[in-house]
Formats: sequence, C-alpha cells, structure tokens
Amino acid sequence: MSIQWFPGHMTRARRQIEEKLKLIDVVFELLDARIPQSSRNPMVDEITGTKPRLVLLNKADLADPDATAEWSRYFRSKGLATHALDANAGTGVKEIAGKAKELLKEKIERQINKGMKPRPIRALIVGIPNVGKSTLINRLAGRNIALTGDRPGVTKGQQWIRFGGELELLDTPGILWPKFDDPVAGFRLAATGAIKEDVIHIDEVACFVLKVLVEQYGSALGERYGLEDLPQELPDMQAAVDVLEKIGRRRGCIVSGGHVDYEKAATLLLRDLRSGKLGRMTLEGPDLTE
Repeated sequence: MSIQWFPGHMTRARRQIEEKLKLIDVVFELLDARIPQSSRNPMVDEITGTKPRLVLLNKADLADPDATAEWSRYFRSKGLATHALDANAGTGVKEIAGKAKELLKEKIERQINKGMKPRPIRALIVGIPNVGKSTLINRLAGRNIALTGDRPGVTKGQQWIRFGGELELLDTPGILWPKFDDPVAGFRLAATGAIKEDVIHIDEVACFVLKVLVEQYGSALGERYGLEDLPQELPDMQAAVDVLEKIGRRRGCIVSGGHVDYEKAATLLLRDLRSGKLGRMTLEGPDLTE
C-alpha cells in the first residue's frame, strides 16, 4: 500500500504546534493501543524536542491486554511515561492529570520553593486522525466541547481548553506523514480506521487483517464466523481470499449467481474488528531488538 496524503490543514497543524510549543509544559502523545507504532507520527519527536512526554495508549479496551502491557514496558524502556486508557468509556482518563504532575514534579517543586503558586499545567495533545483526541478532550472536560467523529480529519483548528484548575490543554488537528514508506503500517492504519476508506482497497486490507488474525487470534476468528479447521497461518494472498470467501458465505454476503461479495465481506470483517466484536486484538508488537 503506497498512499500519498498530506492535506493542507495538516501542514498548518505542524506550524501551529511549533509556534505554541514554547508555552507548553508537557506533550500528550495519543496512540491507538492496537497499533502503537503504526499510529505514531514520526514528526512528533522532531517537533516536540525535549519536552516531557506522556504516551497515552487509547482504545485499550479493544486491544489485547497482554500486548498493551508489553508496549507499556517498551515505551518505558525508551524513557517515555505511558498510560493506557479508554477515552470512549472514560476508563483511565482521571489519572492523566496526576501522570502529568509526576512528569513535572521537579519543576512544580521549584516553583513552590520560590514561593510561587503553581499554575495549571499546559499540555499539548498530538496524534494522528481518528485516534480519539476529541473524545478524550470531551471526557476530560465532562462535556462535549470538541467535535468527534468516526472518520479521520474531524478536528480542523486548534483551541485551548481548561479542565478545572489543574490542566490546560491545546488541541490540534491530526497529523499524518506525507507518505507511508512501510506498506504494512499503512494496512494497520487502514484496518483500524485511521485512513479514509475512499483511498484504500478494502478487500486488500481485510486480507491483511486475516493473515494477522489467523496467526494470532485464530480461535476467536473461527468462533465469531463459525469457521472450522483454520490453518495456523495464511502463506499468501489467495489463502486469505479463501478465508474471506468463507466468511462472506457464512454471513450471507452473496450476489447474483451465488458469488461472494468480497467488498461486503471485507467491510463486515473490519467493522467487527474496529468495534471489538472479534475480541480484544492488537495488530503489532514492539520491536524489542531496537
């Protein structure tokens, strides 16, 4: 998968972040817990520099909990504080302010020692489209103050949002890099809904997902669609197509002549994955050799 996509509002977002960074105490990097590496923006390290950073693994309710724990250990080994949450349900959201205070403990203590009353922590939240930024903001605020949607690119501008007396948050539009050099990362992003479906081949994405699920979550896949004797791996694209065809037939995705509607079957599979109906699944693990 080779995708060229760098809308103008994303270019503006980078410039806006760089302009506001001097006002920021801590950066909240929001990732999708199902694809933590693929949902990272490579520009974040460059843009935010040495600012303290808290990696937030959102949608942890949809991710494999063992894999999330492994990812948390990985990020901590890289010197990055990490916190898993489910912004949609609110699980883990209340702890974010405390995590930020921990990162800024020395700075806050210096202010107190100088007789200064610590001001609210100023945080910048960054992340790719559809990772849940607006949902998280609304949860923190306890009301709907940010646009949400099930498609990428909902947030178009930037705004300062105050949460009680502890935290001030700068929301920004999602950012994606100009080109997906790693086609596998592109498939993972497409599988979780971070890429608009009008720029992908949905059947190809579904076949990629099936290869991963058969190898890692074969029993859950078989149980969901009533599939028996699934192989332990799918060696090629045709093998994945064969499984997709079986799913289509089991779920009535049939067109005239008794043929399977592969696009409909692929859509069904991806919707089940994204909604958690297939179970809690993670599509990539950390590269522990780095």
